[in-house]
Amino acid sequence: MPYSARNAVAIVFAVNGMAIATWMSRIPHVRDLLGITAGDLGRMLLALAVGSLLALPSAGFVISKIGAARTVAGGSVIVGVGLVLAGIGSGAVDSVLLTAAGLAALGFGSGGWDVAMNVEGAAVERLIGRTIMPRFHAAFSLGTVVGAGVGAGATALGVTVVAHLVATGVLVTATTLVAVRNFLPRAVEADDDVERPADVSVWTAWREPRTLAVGVLVLSFALIEGIANDWLALGLVDGYDVSNAVGAGGFAIFVTAMTVGRVVGSNLIDRFGRLFVLRLTGSMATVGVLLVVFGSALPIAAVGIVIWGLGASLGFPLGMSAASDDPARAAARVSVVASIGYTAFLAGPPVLGWLGDHQGVLQALSVVAVAAVIGLLASPAARRVPAQTAQADPGRTRPVS
Repeated sequence: MPYSARNAVAIVFAVNGMAIATWMSRIPHVRDLLGITAGDLGRMLLALAVGSLLALPSAGFVISKIGAARTVAGGSVIVGVGLVLAGIGSGAVDSVLLTAAGLAALGFGSGGWDVAMNVEGAAVERLIGRTIMPRFHAAFSLGTVVGAGVGAGATALGVTVVAHLVATGVLVTATTLVAVRNFLPRAVEADDDVERPADVSVWTAWREPRTLAVGVLVLSFALIEGIANDWLALGLVDGYDVSNAVGAGGFAIFVTAMTVGRVVGSNLIDRFGRLFVLRLTGSMATVGVLLVVFGSALPIAAVGIVIWGLGASLGFPLGMSAASDDPARAAARVSVVASIGYTAFLAGPPVLGWLGDHQGVLQALSVVAVAAVIGLLASPAARRVPAQTAQADPGRTRPVS
């Protein structure tokens, strides 16, 4: 049972990544189709973040009522609708408003789906008894590789945005609805053998210092990753004077490097611990983005993209694992941590858009280095805490590994 559930979780992570990357890979083309500036694009991308943030605070409550499988299934339907609307809005009717509405639906569906699949992944990880959460996120990254690669190919071949996004929306929903049938039974997923404190709720989790600190950690690494998702392709196009297809290819290199980092990261975490790995990857992200921004030549930027992708790879999954250390509080804490983390997608687009208008998109990417420093400062919060300690004192951060 845990291994069929493991495979199902990996599939929904991958499909989620493919859905997001499909949109991200077409951003430069959408910008051209709609004829908007970097600032206008940043404001339109804000709809994606707003949709996510509307879903995240209630995700823990929804999961506790209907289970992770139904939450993921419902989210996939909304994501599919969002991709269809975004495709029609940008590629058929040239409407910024309709495109933004599609992005809001994409963000809303993906937000609840994201929390639910992380809760399910943590439950599977506990049953199997070793670190596998980064590999689920590697599956997400593999999905982004596929989505970005198909996006780059579709752009080069002249496939329309509307055809690409509509087809992906249908595929995403259908695949997910099949996969969730193999999720853990709700009683196993919730770990009914664990004694639950009376105050398990999202509102209690918002008052826990450790949970908030883990949220800041996830926020920082979400910025490191999210800025690349939204702006790397466009930064290469504008800063290095390359085609949209080459820009999409640069994004594909980034998500490939991030996938590799997540595949090998589980062994590093088990051997060296969460804190060492977070410090290493945060430092790599800083070096990588500086090479991209100041490298002055495309081959140097390509090396920087690889280092940046490796550096972005493990912060988010480690934050989700840290939020799930206590199974009795996992859904509430993951909901809070994800809510904090996803503010990166709320603040990132308009800030980068404003900086892009004034300094150029490529130079604006240096904000990643600031996010990495904040992540390094917050990283001690991710030390593993035993469930019984976390139940007795939710704010306590005494590590066991």
